Amino acid sequence: MFEIAAVLINYNSSSLTQECIESILKNTDPSLNFQIIVVDNCSEKEDFLQLQKYCDQTKFEHLQLVRSKINTGFGAGNMLGVHYACAKHLAFINNDTVFLNDCLSILIKALQNNPTIGMVGGQSFKEDGTPMQAFDHFASVTKAFFGRDFIEKCNPKKYPKRKATYLNPLAVSYVQGSFMVIRNQDFNAVGGFDTNIFLYYEETDISKRLLKINKSCFLIPDAKYIHHHGASTPSGMDIKIELKISLLYVIKKHSGYWAYKFLVTYLQIQYFFKSFFKPKYWQLFSVLLIGAPLSHSLKTRQKLIE
Repeated sequence: MFEIAAVLINYNSSSLTQECIESILKNTDPSLNFQIIVVDNCSEKEDFLQLQKYCDQTKFEHLQLVRSKINTGFGAGNMLGVHYACAKHLAFINNDTVFLNDCLSILIKALQNNPTIGMVGGQSFKEDGTPMQAFDHFASVTKAFFGRDFIEKCNPKKYPKRKATYLNPLAVSYVQGSFMVIRNQDFNAVGGFDTNIFLYYEETDISKRLLKINKSCFLIPDAKYIHHHGASTPSGMDIKIELKISLLYVIKKHSGYWAYKFLVTYLQIQYFFKSFFKPKYWQLFSVLLIGAPLSHSLKTRQKLIE
């Protein structure tokens, strides 16, 4: 059994995936017994073949490429990768990240030193070395209504500043999904990722479920990596809609119907008026008007390839 399995998802961004893999191989202690599993989430044929060629030529024997015939999104894509993992720990790594040091060893050690910690993540940076927000606060009606800055000022103990620089481990609601490490045992105990979610808020959801088994989440700033934020995900109105669908699903799941109802009503009002000034938001408003159901998720539009 490996000490850790690094699971990456590739979606039409094989050059980023290759760069990520190279950084893992370069910075990870050679004595660490680890495997890398790359899930290609139904990329275009040319991109997949480029990635396949790279994986075939690499000298790292514990690298495995898995091809999905449909784009399953973040959670389900990682769940597919987990099926091929045989390790004590799991690392879920966005392919648009680049390790700056031995992140895997540092984060494994943090978990080993404290059995009450369920998930850990490192400190992310922009390409120019500027620190990025490496954690966030749980999705809630209060956060959506008042904003992050307000709740941080009102209750700094519960909501530590996301934009501050930390030198020591910090208890947080959840670390960013760009890089998360968890024990395989804990991952299985909470049921893994919720595959109803296609994109976004997966880390909020799983961290909430970890809390139910008394497992906390920590930022470990000694582990450092670059995150090319959004480089592997397209932008546009479809993505904005997906964000709201996932948000409202997670709110309803963990906070109940009335919290969901309050938030969806608030968002309906907000985007009704916003649409008058920016007509492109009418599409988002129309989805919110019917409650932003999962039936309107991008997941339902994916096509199976032969």
